[in-house]
Amino acid sequence: MAEPYGNSSDPSGQTGGDRYSERLTVRSVPVPDPGEDFLDQIPEPAAVAWVRQAAGLAGWGEAARVTLPAGADRFTAAEKWLREITDSADISDAVGRRGSGLIAFGTFTFDDASDGSALIVPRAILGRDGTGNAWLTTITPQGGQPWAPGPFQPPAAPGEIRWHDGSLSAMEWGQAVGEAVHRITHSPVLRKAVLARDLYASADRPIDARVLLRRLAERYPGCYTFACDGMVGATPELLIRKDGWEVSSLVLAGTTPRGSTPAEDSELARALLGSAKENEEHEYAATSLRESLEPLCAAMYVGPRPELIRLANVQHLGTRVHGTLSAAKTALTLVAAVHPTAAVGGTPTDVAVEVIRELESMDRERYAGPVGWIDADGNGEWGIALRCAQLAGDRARLFAGCGIVAGSDPAAELAETESKFRPMRTALEQDR
Repeated sequence: MAEPYGNSSDPSGQTGGDRYSERLTVRSVPVPDPGEDFLDQIPEPAAVAWVRQAAGLAGWGEAARVTLPAGADRFTAAEKWLREITDSADISDAVGRRGSGLIAFGTFTFDDASDGSALIVPRAILGRDGTGNAWLTTITPQGGQPWAPGPFQPPAAPGEIRWHDGSLSAMEWGQAVGEAVHRITHSPVLRKAVLARDLYASADRPIDARVLLRRLAERYPGCYTFACDGMVGATPELLIRKDGWEVSSLVLAGTTPRGSTPAEDSELARALLGSAKENEEHEYAATSLRESLEPLCAAMYVGPRPELIRLANVQHLGTRVHGTLSAAKTALTLVAAVHPTAAVGGTPTDVAVEVIRELESMDRERYAGPVGWIDADGNGEWGIALRCAQLAGDRARLFAGCGIVAGSDPAAELAETESKFRPMRTALEQDR
């Protein structure tokens, strides 16, 4: 298939660092629908993307970016930076659809104490709504050359993958889970702590984010396949979706594998729905999201009981949340209000985060942090960075985590992390 979009480097020759132009020129125009394989149109490895069911946004290049230091105010700082960009921009939007106009993609650290959150305004964004409508947005910094198609860099598979232990070996991580269970059992306040582990991969060649995006989107179409600043994955969990005054979320917690036969799959699903331990873990997550979001809403609906969310590799308990805001808020303001939920932190949050810092023996960086996009009006979609990897040249750092409660078994939790590693392991290893 022909690739209609080529790359176009920044005329200054800069390829990284924080860049801010006093004025951006933004143009969104309709283009022919590139079809369901529109991720194949991204012309260079450094991609940004947010895609579900073959619809969404795919971008490349950098018109502006900010990298944020550690701090609980990193969301506020990002929002202030974006507002300055937006207020001075010259925006012409001939499309007028969700995802057109000025868009910034973001990826934020899980922990307030971690550096490295980033917000990026690309040079070009290809959008597709899945109903035949598509558009191209180009963003030109002041004094820069208007974006124009250039040479297309074909993506290359990473080749042979070699695996290396992360911060803790499997045995050491199992021991950390046992210690977490002990603390939960004997604590007057701690009820849940989400423990994660990491795993390193090295490849024969630099790992091209576009290869992973295509593979993940094909295998997990119901997830939100994302890329931003080298963080790539396919998350099943929608943290916040804001559209005008309406806001929604999908809380996931409680997990079991898929069965090898329909009968086994159904039996595992019934066991998950009936498990006191899994429902306890899920209730903490749903409650934390509701308690954080409810004060910002004039009305809110929370599903009365968890439903079954089936993915290609695992099954989750899920609760859908819908609300109407009581005052104007941006998507980033909402993200700041709800992060971290008990789905990725624990209950109570402050106590659980301290346990995470002590027992995980690593910096999660942007794993389990918010990832997504926001437009000039403050609308957008943000997920939790799960089933993901951070790319750096020919290396990738994968992450997987589990909610630990009093009834958790270390061996079962270790097996669950292996299931959660599988999407990224398969995306790296598959031969096409």
